[in-house]
Amino acid sequence: MGNSNQQFDKVLSRMDVLILAFGAMIGWGWVVLSGTWIASAGFLGAMIAFAVGGVLVVFVGLTYAELVSAMPKAGGEHAYTLRAMGTTASYVTSWFIVLGYFSVVAFEAVALPTVIDYLFPNYQVGYMWTITGWDVYLSWVLVGVIGSIFVTAINYLGVKPAAMVQMVLTIVIVLIGLMLIFGSSIGGESANLSPLFKDGMAGVMSVIIMTPFMFVGFDVIPQASEEMNVPFKSIGKILVISVISAVVFYLAIIYGVGMALDHTSLSRSELATADSMAAVYHSGIFAKVLILGGVAGILTSWNAFIIGGSRVLYAMAESGMLPSWFGKLHPKYKTPSNAILAIGVLATLCPLLGRPMLVWLSDAGGLAIVVSWLMVAISFVVLRKREPDMPRPYRAGKGNMIGWTAIVLALAIALLYMPYMPSSLVWPAEWMILIIWWIIGAFFFIQMKKGKYSSGSGTNLLNQSYSDQTIRD
Repeated sequence: MGNSNQQFDKVLSRMDVLILAFGAMIGWGWVVLSGTWIASAGFLGAMIAFAVGGVLVVFVGLTYAELVSAMPKAGGEHAYTLRAMGTTASYVTSWFIVLGYFSVVAFEAVALPTVIDYLFPNYQVGYMWTITGWDVYLSWVLVGVIGSIFVTAINYLGVKPAAMVQMVLTIVIVLIGLMLIFGSSIGGESANLSPLFKDGMAGVMSVIIMTPFMFVGFDVIPQASEEMNVPFKSIGKILVISVISAVVFYLAIIYGVGMALDHTSLSRSELATADSMAAVYHSGIFAKVLILGGVAGILTSWNAFIIGGSRVLYAMAESGMLPSWFGKLHPKYKTPSNAILAIGVLATLCPLLGRPMLVWLSDAGGLAIVVSWLMVAISFVVLRKREPDMPRPYRAGKGNMIGWTAIVLALAIALLYMPYMPSSLVWPAEWMILIIWWIIGAFFFIQMKKGKYSSGSGTNLLNQSYSDQTIRD
């Protein structure tokens, strides 16, 4: 995809790709939400919820792995659904995944000043306004704004600098996570794991709907596939490894927190993961060390999803779905600079809405992500039937079982967000995010149908054959 004057630099190694996805999946959520998971479902209930969510992500990840090896194109989901089901399905999928990615980027812009609260409790000055009972302060907003400018600038300057930052920060997260896990194994108590379950199936489901938002990140790999100096077959393998690694990491963190804090301490804790670290090492200093790991996690997710979201916007512009402005590559840095700036500006505004945005964005973004996964799984099945001879350097099984399993699991989890379900999206805030997003999307869709954005550079993607590509071994 893309015209002859626009080419991405192929600079990402195998390790860059693995760390990009893994770092995206293990962001800030494990620091701020682990106590919520255990409090909502019990220790074993939370483990089961993440295991179920992990199974979904593994099956969906396998469909992605096959498709990215067959179509290593920027935009990932955009290309797969366009080839399998046409323009409308591709537009719907792409617009959903952009919301999913943007919700993570915006989440991190709000999470950064939130975590600074724990390190510097009295830093908030300059009262601005109150939103749903939460006071917004100028100093709090500025932390999010400065963080957004920093991460946007890194991505603007090239994908390789962004990958190097991702590598360093991910190593920090893993080392601090291992400190908690080993400390809990030695200094924790198995008696703290009680109760194993809370609120039965409703409790488990309330945690399951959080898992897509926690695991989203492996799908950044397809977005940057045109920038990888990696054999196509290996891209699929790396994707699957990244998913399994993240599942293991989250389960280990739940174990560490569950062993460290009893139910009473857990219910009183505002930041259970940090309190767990302090408890097992008997020092508040270690809580701050863990929070620094959370800061690193914020930046890894933030970094990865600006990469992912900007590449989807770029791909949509190349296919005539969005204005060509989004499809511009920077002549020097070879990044979709305008798309990066668009996401960066929107994220910079989100801290103005305060901390309530954390929950609203994670829930609304979670549904958008699951719908995108569903559409990719359907594309997997459709292309297996329609184009059985399409070159697939990485094959996810011989039959369609993996694809159908991914479809069923994605549908089941999507239903949990619907009205009248125990864990449905909250009206009006969370539903309004989706409604406003799709009002904007409808405008662009109508313009696309009128041919307003057809530049000729990527409008032939639907009929483009990938079979003539040289498949690197």
